[in-house]
Parts: sequence; C-alpha cells; structure tokens
Amino acid sequence: MRIDLHAHSTASDGTDTPAELVRAAAAAGLDVVALTDHDTVAGHAEAVAAAPAGLTVVPGMELSCRLDGIGMHMLAYLFDPEEPELARERELVRDDRTPRAQAMIAKLRGLGVDVTWEQVSRIAAGGSVGRPHIATALVELGVVPTVSHAFTPDWLADGGRAYAEKHELDPFEAVRLVKAAGGVTVFAHPAAVKRGRCVPESAIAELAAAGLDGIEVDHMDHDDATRARLRGLAGDLGLLVTGSSDYHGSRKTCRLGDYTTDPEVYGEITRRAAGAFPVPGAGGDTRA
Repeated sequence: MRIDLHAHSTASDGTDTPAELVRAAAAAGLDVVALTDHDTVAGHAEAVAAAPAGLTVVPGMELSCRLDGIGMHMLAYLFDPEEPELARERELVRDDRTPRAQAMIAKLRGLGVDVTWEQVSRIAAGGSVGRPHIATALVELGVVPTVSHAFTPDWLADGGRAYAEKHELDPFEAVRLVKAAGGVTVFAHPAAVKRGRCVPESAIAELAAAGLDGIEVDHMDHDDATRARLRGLAGDLGLLVTGSSDYHGSRKTCRLGDYTTDPEVYGEITRRAAGAFPVPGAGGDTRA
C-alpha cells in the first residue's frame, strides 16, 4: 500500500480542489490519502464524493499551534468533526486568518510592496486564507521568485518584517481536544528548521506524555540526518512515525506520494481512532 497522510486542497492553501486532489492521488498510485487542510474540514465531503474506487480518503486537518512563541502544526486524523469544543476552537483559528492576513498586507504595503487584499483574496479563492496565498501574491508581483522565498525574515517567516500573529492553539490543548473528539494526533514536520525556529525535543517528549500519537518524520523539509534522529526519538518515546508529501498542488514542488507512511503505522492510526473512519472511494467522478 502507498499511503500519504498530509495533503492540502483549495479549502485552505492548496491549488487543487478536493475532487482534483483525490483524482490526482489515484493517478499517482496512492491507495490512501489524507486531506489535512489548515484549520478546516470544509473539503472533506467533496473529496469523499469524488474519490475513485481503489482510493481511501482519511478525513483530517492541520491545526495551527504555538508553544513558547514557536509556531507548530498538529495533524489530526479521524476525529468527530461535529465535536463542539474542537469545532469551536477550529473556527476561532480559522476566523482569525482574515484579520491576520490583512495585517500582513498592511505591513507589506508599508515596506513598499503594492499587494492588496483583493489580490490575496482572489488567490485564496474562498479557501482558508494563509501566508502561502500572500506569498503567491509576492511571486505575482515579482518581489520573490518562489513561494518558499517569501518565508524568510525579510518577508513572511515567523518574526519577519511582514509577519503578524493569529489565534493559535496551545499544542497540549490541541492534543487534548483531538483525543476527546476520538482522533489521532501527529506533530507535523517537527524539525523543519528552514521554516524558522522549532520546538525542542524536550517539548516533544512532554507532548508524548500528554497523549501525542506520532511525529511526521519523512518529509521534504527533513534531511537524512534529521530523519534518523527523529526516528530514534520516536522509538525512545513510543511515538508512531509517519511520512507524507505535504502536497499543496502547484504552490510547492512536492508531489503526492513523494513520502509515504508504513501500512502498519496507518493500521495503528485507524485502530486508535474512534471519531471517524477512513472512507473507501466509491468510484466518484473521474473526469480530469
């Protein structure tokens, strides 16, 4: 089995619609794909309805968190999307994305960049607006050559000149909320130093003691040495090890299935989950 447990659609900051994403996953030879848009479950129904036969969709989400001033992302799988407490926190995080984006646009304009809310809103196309949409606007304006070049201290990186904070969850609270909703938690790209500061391994140990299920080890932002170190840490802490593409369509260079999760780990994730279930494709609309 080929299993990719981290992918984004236009419901947040990907460029494929949920339906396009599941068709692309099947075309890439995947057996399982998780839809993990930022702070939203808005794409789940479309993805499930469009999933081709032979592809299983795992409903998920990537929650924005912050610990001691350091941004981090918590992948949540197979939780009950209607659980009131988690749904309320999810809405708070998502709703704060618009004023945060507007604050970053104001900072950019103060730096002489002619970016507008109308441009960023067009790029987001109804999705949960985030920094990648603003980064795409900077590419369109010729300010930076690629989206990744916008995530530097000069521009949109944590603490950068145009950075603005938003409402984010404490990761321990995120673990608690997801577990209470019957879900499974995996710390996404925990050592992606190119994105900015990372939480220390001592914090990962504390999260593991608080119920964290796993860490995303095989990821494009981790080099071989980092993956080896994280595998050792996961072994020491009894955490599951996942691998994922973190696919964003054309917004990033990674492809679906570039990194995958071991079927035994996937099986353990599904065994631990009680809030929702993976959904086998029923042969949805397969038009490209």
